[in-house]
Amino acid sequence: MNDIASRAPALQLRQVGLSYGDTAVLRELSLDVEPGAFTAVVGPNGCGKSTLLRVLGGALAPTQGQARLDGQPLAALRRKAVARRLAYLPQNPVAPEMISVRDLVSRGRYPHQTLLRQWSPTDAQAVDAALADTDLADLADHPVHTLSGGQRQRAWLALVLAQDAGIMLLDEPTTFLDIRHQIDLLELCARLHRAGRTLVVVLHDLNLAFRYADRVVMMRAGRIAVQGDVRQVVTEAAMRQVFDLDCRVLPDPETGSPMIVPRRGGRG
Repeated sequence: MNDIASRAPALQLRQVGLSYGDTAVLRELSLDVEPGAFTAVVGPNGCGKSTLLRVLGGALAPTQGQARLDGQPLAALRRKAVARRLAYLPQNPVAPEMISVRDLVSRGRYPHQTLLRQWSPTDAQAVDAALADTDLADLADHPVHTLSGGQRQRAWLALVLAQDAGIMLLDEPTTFLDIRHQIDLLELCARLHRAGRTLVVVLHDLNLAFRYADRVVMMRAGRIAVQGDVRQVVTEAAMRQVFDLDCRVLPDPETGSPMIVPRRGGRG
């Protein structure tokens, strides 16, 4: 086992519920995020995918149940200590006005700094590597607000990469990206996965999710309806149950992973 995988923390939800007033958003969720796995979270719009990720990342406290990191309640841990082990990229992050790409990505190194350990060559190397991995080195000195939507998305991903955490939680990271950059980003995620990082990624494109992830969590109406190994749990029955979709599930001709082909009419 490589170094990243050997230090990957265990992330869990136990009987988690979350409500806004009388509206239940998450209901009785229990989930073990397998260390070293690439888990895709999928489901219809409004089913609670982003809320699930926010609870996993500690950005939201559940109204019942508990999120745990290495067996400890996430809410009881210091945020900086959590950030050294877990990186969370929300859907629509907002950059400070006029900040450059390099300065934004450099903020990913904050969890590793203390009063006695300020900026170091290790931090600079991590930032340079993150910029190179996201194809942003040539734009490092550009203000973030001048970038295209896809370039801004890659800048935020570079910040997460620079954080160098064992777990990465990414909420719809392919938003605003054209198909080529969607593939590039997911190939990067695949390389991180092979290197031992644990990834939990919310994705809308089912065929891309099933091609790149090895585990899947399917949500419906605030609950986990299906979870497990992608090649075992992605079935025509699961597509009808979760998405009300009548489809065929065929092997992807490139990878052998499940591929969804909707039938004409489409409703299950």
